Amino acid sequence: MSGMSQLIIAPILLPLLTAAIMLLIGEKHRQLKARLNLLSSFVGLGIAVSLLLWIRTQGQAESIGVYLPGNWPAPFGIVLVLDHLSALMLTLTGIIGVSALLFARARWDSAGASFHALFQIQLMGLYGAFLTADLFNLFVFFEVLLAASYGLLLHGSGRARVRAGLHYIAINLFASSLFLVGAAMLYGVTGTLNMADLALKIPLVPEADRGLLHAGAAILAVAFLVKAGIWPLNFWLVPAYASASAPVAALFAIMTKVGLYALLRLWTLLFSDQAGASAHFGGHWLVYGGLMTLAIAAISILAAQRLERMAGLSILVSAGTLLAAVGFAQPALTGAALFYLVSSTLALCALFLLAELIERSRSANEVPLEDEEGVMPSPLESLHPPKGINLDDEQKAVIGQVIPWTMAFLGLSFIACALLIIGMPPFSGFIGKLNLISALFNPLGLGRPVEQPLSASGWALVALLILSGLASLIAFGRVGIQRFWKPEERPSPLLRRYECLAVVALLGLCTLLSFRAEPVLRYTQDTAASLQATDAYIQAVMAARPRPGPTILDLQVQP
Repeated sequence: MSGMSQLIIAPILLPLLTAAIMLLIGEKHRQLKARLNLLSSFVGLGIAVSLLLWIRTQGQAESIGVYLPGNWPAPFGIVLVLDHLSALMLTLTGIIGVSALLFARARWDSAGASFHALFQIQLMGLYGAFLTADLFNLFVFFEVLLAASYGLLLHGSGRARVRAGLHYIAINLFASSLFLVGAAMLYGVTGTLNMADLALKIPLVPEADRGLLHAGAAILAVAFLVKAGIWPLNFWLVPAYASASAPVAALFAIMTKVGLYALLRLWTLLFSDQAGASAHFGGHWLVYGGLMTLAIAAISILAAQRLERMAGLSILVSAGTLLAAVGFAQPALTGAALFYLVSSTLALCALFLLAELIERSRSANEVPLEDEEGVMPSPLESLHPPKGINLDDEQKAVIGQVIPWTMAFLGLSFIACALLIIGMPPFSGFIGKLNLISALFNPLGLGRPVEQPLSASGWALVALLILSGLASLIAFGRVGIQRFWKPEERPSPLLRRYECLAVVALLGLCTLLSFRAEPVLRYTQDTAASLQATDAYIQAVMAARPRPGPTILDLQVQP
């Protein structure tokens, strides 16, 4: 692990150095900054993929990498840890970052100052949150990504963005305050903030301090649940995401998963079966909160009229599904939920990008293109019918009309994206939901005896998975008819190559995920198994030793 351990810190250092260089360059050289941003994002994605491939090829015991940035041993120094879950989230972040940036290169990166630097800082915060192994540095990376997101949310100006941005900032500052209070209470009880050390000390907490421990954990969980979008603390999410520019909203699709990641990491590590009296503390609240979030989001999506709001509500559907699935504390269900997380995040990212393209000809707040470089060829409009063609009551040709290629591209992409989010076969969204339902009925796997019948909350999750898909089908079908089938005299929107490339790449990955579901499911199941095997994580972190520094003899000048 000596070579790979040095690579663990690269996803954090690379965007940090890139952002610093772009701030030094200034705003006069936007094209240079855009190319540098794109190059850094691609390199970061390559590093994440290489770490994922390394994790995938290692055995269960050796598949945890530890890096000590300050060269201090745990639990005193900063620790970065790479395992199955963090490698998966790093790769997903890299894919979404590259896709959002490709889309932004077409027009949105010129709508305000410091877009590229803020974009890299956002990536640095995301990468750091998925790699850190102590609560204090998790808070630091949370604040880094949130500070960058404040600027990105306001990118492009507009009253709606400012109003939603103020709500977004206020609720996240409140959640950050809860984070600090909860972390301070845990530190007061256990004397440490290192996650592995916390897992060792929580079972040893005296019974008199157990209530304070649970109170601190609950306050910390509320901070994560606010960021994950649990009901009723998610009132800020849909307006903020719907008001953000398309590439920023697409990047934000991974941000709710940061709160979910933190909950999954800490809950499985700190409150595992080895936690004594605190084992599985708060699990039923995750289940009930996830079910309520899923139910409210499914009802709300029926009333949504704009695609941006539908995308934001679909994020809440995904968040409710994942929170409820994690709360059951079943490895098979957690593995299926992680597969669903990957599929839904990629599809929702594509939907945010598509929403801007579909609504472009209807939007009154459009950022004008500064030049025509990269604009796709003019869309093919309907041809005048030749003589002899039958006409309808409005004197339009019944046959012989040509669909503009831009609308054909957007329509087919919308159908694919909607089917992925609804969960229709044979796409990966259906595979994810099918595996969730299968894991609920067969927690030990197919063909194995079921120890106990499905609980009421399990039946509720099965029913809501089906009903939420039906609600999404109705909502997306209605919007699709209004946007593509209803006859309206609207010019076809102009598209740029980068915009089409980003959407095609995301939908292509979802299609590949559908065809290659088995190896991905095997990886997510291994991830769930590694989360359950907390001893390997704890031992890897606590056994990490600093590299020896130079001695006096090494520094002596040889004659």
